[in-house]
Amino acid sequence: MSLLKEWEELASKERTKDEYDRFWKDYLTKEQNIYEYILENRVNILNGTVKELAEKFGMDVVNFTGFVYGINTSLVSAIDLESLDENSDLNMEIDFEKLYYNMLEAKASWLFNLPQWDNILTEERRKEIKKEFNRSKIVVNENKIGRNDPCPCGSGKKYKKCCGK
Repeated sequence: MSLLKEWEELASKERTKDEYDRFWKDYLTKEQNIYEYILENRVNILNGTVKELAEKFGMDVVNFTGFVYGINTSLVSAIDLESLDENSDLNMEIDFEKLYYNMLEAKASWLFNLPQWDNILTEERRKEIKKEFNRSKIVVNENKIGRNDPCPCGSGKKYKKCCGK
């Protein structure tokens, strides 16, 4: 079974509420530690085998695969996750602006509010990215009905005299 499948099975495994909370708290703490290291040391390229990197960050290879799965969309070149095994060589070049944006998308406030971001992106740039993110979430109705347009209900009346009252 591939590491990705093992991760997906582990992450979606049936657990009691306490087991679920404990599992995710442990995983997210380790994930946060990796991001703190990357940001603190301005590491934009992680090199090594899956096993070496997992050991470096105090994780097993399956949980580290979960980290790679999470950061994959923030890399300059995505990794083929299906083919990963513990001896796979990784060369992960991180696009920090994409990473910040994706953390906003994931609503991972514990990650996008890390103080280590000050070393990577200016506060102004982070505000711009956040504005860009917020703009992408605004729904704009392009089929706005004018008050003097015919009512879409089919009554034949103007919108203002019918459904627009």
